[in-house]
Amino acid sequence: MTQVQRTEYLLLPANRAFIAFTLALGFALNVLPWGRLAWVPDFLALVLVFWNVHQPRKVGIGIAFLFGLLMDIHEAALLGEHALFYSLLSYGAISLHRRVPWFGALGRMLHVLPLLLGAQCAALLVRAAVGSGFPGWSFLMASVSTALLWPLAEALLLAPQRRAVERDENRPL
Repeated sequence: MTQVQRTEYLLLPANRAFIAFTLALGFALNVLPWGRLAWVPDFLALVLVFWNVHQPRKVGIGIAFLFGLLMDIHEAALLGEHALFYSLLSYGAISLHRRVPWFGALGRMLHVLPLLLGAQCAALLVRAAVGSGFPGWSFLMASVSTALLWPLAEALLLAPQRRAVERDENRPL
């Protein structure tokens, strides 16, 4: 019986400038003119959930609310719709921040998917309350595609924080 050796990384503290850059990049990817494609992921939601899970003291519900207001302004949506969506998403991610890192990649994706679906259903209820019609079940495909990007987001966003497993005398870290 062979045992798989798992490499554990000791993470450096997250840089606030890097967190701000990734949030701005997620916002910029969200405002690109994708058209009305149902499967386009919500990049800002992905980055917000990631940082809420990994750095809940640095990125909280207030930042999610502010980015939600910016998305509402950009999409000319009901003011507060995205703010509510991102705030609920951040609250759920912060409440799970101790649990999620213990799972493998598939387990982490399966923890993030209900958060995204629940927040998107809350946004759907808000739209229904103001008289908007049901956009169809393809509306939920954005949550699925966002959850599928979770392993890639973890690999990219944790890369600057990883230290080498074996220390080299020629490298400072």
